Amino acid sequence: MLGTLSLIVAYGVYKTRNVDNVKSYLLGDKDLPWWTIGLSVMATQASAITFLSTPGKAYDDGLGFAQFYFGLPVAMVFLCIFVLPIYYRLNVFTAYEYLEGRFDLKTRTLTAILFLIQRGLAAGITIFAPGIILSNILGWDLNLTILFIGIVVIFYTVFGGTKAVSVTQKQQMIIILTGMVLAAIILVFKLPPDIQFSDAVSIAGKMGKLEVVDFEFDLSNRYNFWSGMIGGVFLFVSYFGTDQSQVQRYLSGKTLSESRLGLLFNGIIKVPMQFLVLFIGVLVFIFFQFIQPPIHFNKANLNKLENTVYETELAKLQQKHKETFELKQTSMRSLITAIDNKNQNEILAAKSNIDALMQQDSQIRADVKGLILQADDSAEVKDSDYVFITFVTQYLPIGMVGLLLAVIFSAAMSTTASELNALATTSVIDIYRRSIVTDKTDQHYLKASKWLTIFWGLLALGFALVASLFDNLIEAVNIIGSVFYGTILGIFMVAFFMKRVGGKAVFLAALLAELIVIAVFILDKMEIVSIAYLWLNLIGCILVMILAGIFEELFGKDKT
Repeated sequence: MLGTLSLIVAYGVYKTRNVDNVKSYLLGDKDLPWWTIGLSVMATQASAITFLSTPGKAYDDGLGFAQFYFGLPVAMVFLCIFVLPIYYRLNVFTAYEYLEGRFDLKTRTLTAILFLIQRGLAAGITIFAPGIILSNILGWDLNLTILFIGIVVIFYTVFGGTKAVSVTQKQQMIIILTGMVLAAIILVFKLPPDIQFSDAVSIAGKMGKLEVVDFEFDLSNRYNFWSGMIGGVFLFVSYFGTDQSQVQRYLSGKTLSESRLGLLFNGIIKVPMQFLVLFIGVLVFIFFQFIQPPIHFNKANLNKLENTVYETELAKLQQKHKETFELKQTSMRSLITAIDNKNQNEILAAKSNIDALMQQDSQIRADVKGLILQADDSAEVKDSDYVFITFVTQYLPIGMVGLLLAVIFSAAMSTTASELNALATTSVIDIYRRSIVTDKTDQHYLKASKWLTIFWGLLALGFALVASLFDNLIEAVNIIGSVFYGTILGIFMVAFFMKRVGGKAVFLAALLAELIVIAVFILDKMEIVSIAYLWLNLIGCILVMILAGIFEELFGKDKT
């Protein structure tokens, strides 16, 4: 693990040792081929959270989360046709530079600030995710682990800038894809000798884990076909088209054609990759139906009950957990036999028994969480993020453990480095150089870029220390993005397609739309309304466009 990570960092530092001006530091030398762009774009999005939370989500809920990505290929095609040519024609450093020419400085600054807020928060979560792993596996203090990871990422991002990020991401993505494919293969071979792969798939199907598409239109359902194809398209167009952490990746391409190919490559490969990661989570679920899983996947929480008054109660619950598992395993084998014999009555009877036992097991796990909270009322008891890493550390061969850990750390490093680099670029180009210090030398702005990378890195570290407040990390990142991305996308959509709307109208529309989106999000959290977070992207975007049109009619004579 350490060898893999050290080689990646050393390679990135070596390849960017001659970066000595602000353009190369922030934008690279525009010499990247399409495959490097594609892998870099994928690596930026595929954080450690992808390989921690996603299998855990599939373990709990099956493949339904894949619907979140259905809109991705559509978004990539839209960006290649409408957005990339504009960025290349204007030769911009950031996506937000375009907005000043189209509208005015205040609209550019507002959009940049919205990006800085949401991406700064998300960067903290991408640092927190691998911190969980190291602290859990090595017994390190979580906060010290977070600081260690953050400092390593800040070091090579500060040293080499955007090119260091891009050239290392190619290697990181190759390691990530190799590691996940090997994990899936080993999972199948780790099943008991009498359980074939076809049996595992049959069980997963009967347990509802392979249900991918839900066509029911329900605004409160986070993952269905409509939220993925409508809300998801708006999220991905905004993320890949207006988020500087992504824009910066493909603006480093040799030509417009290379950048387009890189984005299309991402659109084609990303969805199958997510299916693979989710399917690994389903396989882990099946594996733990035949190999007894821990009563609670976060071992650090169980350690809190040792040598306390709760230890006896935990032992009783573990005995119940073992008995339930043995009964469930018997019912699972009965289900396999019934499926082989195509006996529907026996299938229904076995499934009914399994459902009852799983409900019983869920209650036992809930009781354990209750004990943990009694021992430490500040403990984070949701343990789905620990499911995959528990399998990795306890059941994979030693060398594979190191490789999979390297996968997760590579993902964390690549995403966080992209985010910090983009945050520094936006801060320098859109705010510092444009509005605060406007007449300094190139070397001054180069130094400012490095100091701002450090600043955002430290801010992300601070947020990482409180990231445990979220239930599921991959959802937390997407929720944070959805609160802001719709408004940002709305501003760009007005810029691209509503040519008569001016700066004052879109500025007021963006402010009001963002306040409404935040209000809807809070009302949903208070359970006053029920709207899944993906729809916030659509709501924010449409609100900006409608309100901008209305305000232009009202204030059109005073356009700025």
